[in-house]
Amino acid sequence: MAGRLIYLMGPSGAGKDTLLNGVMRLMGSRAYLAPRVITREADRTAEGALTVTLQEFHQMEEAGLLAMSWRAHGFAYGVLQQINERMAAGKDVFVNGSRAYLPTAVSRYRDLVPVMVDVDPCVLHERLRYRGRETDMQIQERLARNVALQDVPAGLARPMVRIDNSGTPEDAVRSLYRQLEQQAALIAGSLCA
Repeated sequence: MAGRLIYLMGPSGAGKDTLLNGVMRLMGSRAYLAPRVITREADRTAEGALTVTLQEFHQMEEAGLLAMSWRAHGFAYGVLQQINERMAAGKDVFVNGSRAYLPTAVSRYRDLVPVMVDVDPCVLHERLRYRGRETDMQIQERLARNVALQDVPAGLARPMVRIDNSGTPEDAVRSLYRQLEQQAALIAGSLCA
């Protein structure tokens, strides 16, 4: 049986990387965390990401090396084609995705599981300030964008898994893991019926 594409989304500062790393520890060899290709400076890029220039990114797109690619906040983001091989081999593949790109991702991947990471706005504001990457104006823009992208896109045709990461990361990791395991059990049960 092919693996699922677990497409994790949420605002910058929501703790997506922390959640992904935590769930990966629980799932072990059954899962694969896809590295993102990013046109952002290496010292400001998430662990495990591949930093490239914009020209290199365009070349990767043109050569068909990216399974998905999008633009956000002045940067280009992508995920390598190798995710398709991992899913074909039965692994669940985790992707740190974009909320705006979700409709395109859903159209490309039948077994995509959309996961939205929610965070209390006050908690999110504090996390962004603490991180120190953006100016106050940029933080306000991110918070406004978060409100605009909270709703599930029309025509999604699949349930959205929602995780509240306003509390401890451990609670959010356990919640995500539990929901994904329950969903996998339901899918397996329907295949055996």
